[in-house]
Amino acid sequence: MSGLTVLAVSGCTPRRPVPSPSATATAVPPPPTPGDVPQPSAFRRTAWSTDPMSYGAASFQTVGSSPADREALRQPVDGRLFFAGEHTDGDDPGTVQGARASGVRAAAEVVAAASTDDRVAIVGAGVAGATAARELADAGYNVVVIEGRDRSGGRIHTDDAGDWPFPVELGAAWLAGSSAIALGRDLTLLGVDTADFNVRAQQRTPDGDIVPPTPVAPNAVTEALAWAAKQRTDVTVAQALQESGAGELSTEENAVGVSDAERLATFITTDVVAPTGANADQLSSWYAPDPTLTHEGDRLVTGGFQKLVQTALDGIDVLPSSVVSGIIASDRGISLRLSRGESLSADRVIITVPLGVLQTGAIEFDPPLPFSHRAAIGQLGMGLREKLVLRFDEPFWSTDATVWTVLDDPSYPLWFNLEPVTGEPILVAIVGGDRAKAQAEGSDDDALAAALASLAPFVDPAASAPQAQDGSAPSAPARAPGAAPG
Repeated sequence: MSGLTVLAVSGCTPRRPVPSPSATATAVPPPPTPGDVPQPSAFRRTAWSTDPMSYGAASFQTVGSSPADREALRQPVDGRLFFAGEHTDGDDPGTVQGARASGVRAAAEVVAAASTDDRVAIVGAGVAGATAARELADAGYNVVVIEGRDRSGGRIHTDDAGDWPFPVELGAAWLAGSSAIALGRDLTLLGVDTADFNVRAQQRTPDGDIVPPTPVAPNAVTEALAWAAKQRTDVTVAQALQESGAGELSTEENAVGVSDAERLATFITTDVVAPTGANADQLSSWYAPDPTLTHEGDRLVTGGFQKLVQTALDGIDVLPSSVVSGIIASDRGISLRLSRGESLSADRVIITVPLGVLQTGAIEFDPPLPFSHRAAIGQLGMGLREKLVLRFDEPFWSTDATVWTVLDDPSYPLWFNLEPVTGEPILVAIVGGDRAKAQAEGSDDDALAAALASLAPFVDPAASAPQAQDGSAPSAPARAPGAAPG
């Protein structure tokens, strides 16, 4: 199981597009429901992959890149330009904690180079930008934050429209690893609720048969990565599986019609591609995260993650819906050109836009950034990862597992069941790589239809059985939660 570090965070300022929300919040359309899966009472879906203010979810290491690229990208330029964001953090890239740490670092670099008389502009009101702004404001600096969206938070996006039992996190939502302690403590102080997310995984076939757990797929990936670590040059995860022979698993089907090769293909999709947002033929085998790590101690944010950013920006001048299209540096200072034709002046600038925005050239730098920075921007990858959140009137499923995977599912093979954690019948799907891009580019109707089809294997026949004339359900054998449908 993976996918818990769902989205990294930072603000972003693309070049010319009109600011728009990063996720749709729509009424439920009425496509036909496959099987016995009921229509959800509400749903939300994201489109980070196509959002011009992010163009992806979080950075990752491609073949040819290394952590040295992150180090190069965070180096100040001429004591005027400074860089922050999860993509610049060497310890926790791709995470909220990494973004926060980068904001603290960048602020310290500004303090070392500037006086409190200097005006500091921060491009992006995500976690990195908000953290840097808070640090500098508390140190007595004149700070202005320029944000391309009409909201602060960046890739933290809390939807608290009120038609859900608790705020829906369309961006970052889970606290994993060390951040579950450090960041969790800070959220508690802010009054933001979190809940233990105990992982209980279950995999099913499209026909609803439970697939018995086996280590064959994770062992194959572990073997491939160990082989790759001994090679003279880096290769992709896909190449490592092929060239090491670890990916050559049996195609012979077991009693429920599942082969080891199918297990591996699904494991790659759910435990390698979904958490990183990178396809297996893009992701570096040298720097790929270990997909076999346990998630004990992980926590789910249920009380409004965006408060972390809003509190940091309290009392700080923020210019929303202000898209930066150019940054012109000289000995006299920095001029920031906005897409609507205005300009702002500053003595120092911290740039916290996501890597995906930098890669498009949406911000024109004059003079151009140093070769080391441009090379790092080109070498690192920007992962594509999307989320679909469904709310039902009542549970229709036959398992209390919190993590569901569907073998060979073409659309949504990875689901998180929040009902055991929150008491609410809410399901969350996460997809990465090419599937994420397809979801972002598709319609609401298509996304919902594909999601309901993916959930069909988990339907509890007793919950969906037709009612007898007296209102009672027709008699049927009792089935324990988690048992395969008959």
